[in-house]
Amino acid sequence: MAAIGVFCASSSTLDQKWLDLATRTGAEIAARGHSLVSGGGCVGMMGAVADGARSGGGHTLGVIPQSLVDLEVADLASDELIVTGDMGERKNIMIERSDAFITLPGGLGTLDELFEVWTTATLDLHHKPIVLLDPEGFYDGLLAWLDRLADTAFVRSSALERVIVVKSIGSALDAIEERVTAA
Repeated sequence: MAAIGVFCASSSTLDQKWLDLATRTGAEIAARGHSLVSGGGCVGMMGAVADGARSGGGHTLGVIPQSLVDLEVADLASDELIVTGDMGERKNIMIERSDAFITLPGGLGTLDELFEVWTTATLDLHHKPIVLLDPEGFYDGLLAWLDRLADTAFVRSSALERVIVVKSIGSALDAIEERVTAA
């Protein structure tokens, strides 16, 4: 089974539908026998995805910088919690410890993580599946902008093909399972 890194929002002021999406994602990861690699926070969608995974008996690995532990937002219920010196180290460990990635709706931090794994994949530094779970067109504007960048040759079309865009949790996990099994 795969260790799936999930990138998502940590804001505690989100609409309940996004928290529910994260909880269902974590629960489905566990139901399919996978483990979760998260940003190690206990708030927002990040906390919800970890709680969802644990509710289904899934193993959870959280990776969090000390500065966020100091703010008391660490997911102390994680099966394994790695505390890092900074955000860069956190991303590197999450990438290293994950076999695949799912990006849920989120803000700047989520986009930073998505672009990090996407960029490193296009440089052939890894061949791990990257899935963008976009159930309500949350990322439509971003994807349209990226398509325009490909039209102007700022981004190679092959780079855009490295990310699998899906609308459902089941489709996200199906895409990962197909690619992780094939590797």
